[in-house]
Amino acid sequence: MNYSTQMDAARKNIITKEMEAVSKKENIDAENLRSLIANGKVIIPVNKNHKNLVPEGIGQGMRTKINVNLGISKDCRDTDLELEKVKTALDLNAEAIMDLSCFGKTREFRKKLIHMSTAMIGTVPVYDAAGFYEKDLKNITVDEFFNVVEAHAEDGVDFITIHAGLNKSTAEEITKNRRLVSLVSRGGSLLYTWMQLNNRENPFYEHFDWLLDICEAYDISLSLGDGCRPGCINDSTDACQVKEMIELGELTLKAWERNVQVMIEGPGHMALNEITGNMMLEKRLCHGAPFYVLGPVVTDIAPGYDHITSAIGGAIAAANGADFLCYVTPAEHLRLPTLEDMKEGIIATKIAAHAADIAKGIPGARKWDNEMSRARMNLDWDKMFELAIDPEKAKKYRKESDPEHSDTCTMCGKICAIRTMQRINQGKDIQGE
Repeated sequence: MNYSTQMDAARKNIITKEMEAVSKKENIDAENLRSLIANGKVIIPVNKNHKNLVPEGIGQGMRTKINVNLGISKDCRDTDLELEKVKTALDLNAEAIMDLSCFGKTREFRKKLIHMSTAMIGTVPVYDAAGFYEKDLKNITVDEFFNVVEAHAEDGVDFITIHAGLNKSTAEEITKNRRLVSLVSRGGSLLYTWMQLNNRENPFYEHFDWLLDICEAYDISLSLGDGCRPGCINDSTDACQVKEMIELGELTLKAWERNVQVMIEGPGHMALNEITGNMMLEKRLCHGAPFYVLGPVVTDIAPGYDHITSAIGGAIAAANGADFLCYVTPAEHLRLPTLEDMKEGIIATKIAAHAADIAKGIPGARKWDNEMSRARMNLDWDKMFELAIDPEKAKKYRKESDPEHSDTCTMCGKICAIRTMQRINQGKDIQGE
């Protein structure tokens, strides 16, 4: 039986090879997974032209996935460095990579990225349009916007961020409700500016069916972007953010009518006490569609440490329903990340995702921790390094400070609590060394 998208297959009671792969990986019955996809609760982003993709499920009952942003900018054009970042992201098992390139030979870079990546690839086509056409934003036509989307689809992009909820109605809320920090979404601000300069509706909202035609043809998952995401904790959960979320919920239903898979993008910057409510609000207004969050960054005062502020928010968000975390690096708000920045951001986000999976009761999530605990109880340092989320750093720290007794560390030495308990339980002398 033929099908156009993973959602179409699921609704026709077809279990695809991608569903089979995800069901094994997630320890979930394939029929249950099919039902979740049919109802929009889980998506498997898998463009028909991305041939070497290892499929991943995002949504209800799945492990929390993470995304890594990279790409070429006008100020930082080192393609080789960005490709090195891709290799590092794949080595660290990031499930997704977003190419946010906005300058130069974007298509050439994008094709290389897709060819080498087993992780799903996402893009924001409006970034590319702004750089690709080398013309004033005002003069980019509707056809030109959609031509870029089509090019990304042909190249094999698995999901695209489109800020279709930032329509004229949402824009009125931005005018009426002045924020401390206005729009911080690049894609959202570009479309808002285009709308204002041309006195026209958002082309992706006005021609949403055209967008769905492209997504359906290639089985691209639509990541409905949050152009009004809060850029500081003062602006979170305001009328602009909520109004856009309502619009995104309505667009989700339209996409599902066409069997197009959808996830919703969310905040942003947000105080700790608002995160749980925001997760519940999104799931309610957007009909249980998977939720993809940037952070949330829980305080605005820590430039240089925003991988930490983000991981705090991300763990709380994912524990309360978010399904997909976009990493944040120490360089956030400061500059394009280096390779080391990127690694720190990935590790911090993976920690947040795993901590949330434990809280959500994801099958098998605690197994990793229990294995580490057994290794610690046995003072099995090699096993501890093997299980560490960042073995390289763990080994480095251990090597930098050698203890007198090889089974201990230099924090406690021979009075290590675990060593003491081991020896006393084995009837050994704890004083004779």
